Amino acid sequence: MSGRRLWRLVWAQALLLVCADPSQALEKYGRPLPSLEEAAGGVREAEESLFGGYFLTAAFVSNPSFAARPDNTGLVGLRHMLHLETDLYRHYLSFYTDQNFFSDRTKGWITLTEWDGTYAFTGAVDRIGWRLQYERDAPLDRSGLKQAYADVLVTAQLSSAQDMAWWRRLWPNQALTMYAGAGWLFHNSSYFARPDNTGRALFRYVAHADLDLYKNRVVLYGDVNMFTDRESSNQAKPTELDWIIGLAVRWRNMELAVYREQDLPLDRDSLVQQYVAVQLRFAFDVSKQDLGFGGPRGTPIPIQ
Repeated sequence: MSGRRLWRLVWAQALLLVCADPSQALEKYGRPLPSLEEAAGGVREAEESLFGGYFLTAAFVSNPSFAARPDNTGLVGLRHMLHLETDLYRHYLSFYTDQNFFSDRTKGWITLTEWDGTYAFTGAVDRIGWRLQYERDAPLDRSGLKQAYADVLVTAQLSSAQDMAWWRRLWPNQALTMYAGAGWLFHNSSYFARPDNTGRALFRYVAHADLDLYKNRVVLYGDVNMFTDRESSNQAKPTELDWIIGLAVRWRNMELAVYREQDLPLDRDSLVQQYVAVQLRFAFDVSKQDLGFGGPRGTPIPIQ
């Protein structure tokens, strides 16, 4: 792929985000979703929350090439995920885990074929966010390739409510929130730098945006995630681009979304993985009252 084509692709995805909206391979980082936390933050604090999270299930209604195992075999049919998080010290230090499970549509859709486990510490100081994460992707129905890495990521956030008076004048009811940043995979025994499982990822560049179309009940969101190859002569040059764009509709603590992802190589012609999915997500919160520690009774995290 030529340098000119590379930057056209990068700018095209940036425009998608600016015109659209943030998680999360399937974003190979945090699995991007419109944030539930802004709507829920005040409630969780008042309820003296111990931990919160969400459960989601998704059907890959169109999947010509998104693999169902780390060795790129099979095709994903269903995805199930549990996200749990707890504040260790206010918003400065939190812990979360994501447990992702996938099935293979070529093997009947039901039997789980991959398990991705993520464990991370994260926090924020003003507009700057950080994350220290470990992820391990492994097959479930057979022995085979496992992918694992540990990384650190730093991001900076921008929002129309605080930073873009011109946006508020033009679209007073459509809030835009964005963040961008870079990360370093300081430990990487087997996490690849391209969708065809070649190279080893070294650096990560991310960008993400949420566009509130209607009272935080209809949200357009997008994500860009790029990797570089530590085995390449230019270790800072992106070798993979993963992008997602989706539309989510929310009601109370539930969310229905449809989204598309495409993972493609940037420095050569090879495998492109892509799919379209429909997803249902339920958010929850467990308070001190729920576990008998006193205080107000907890309620599900509202999405609206």
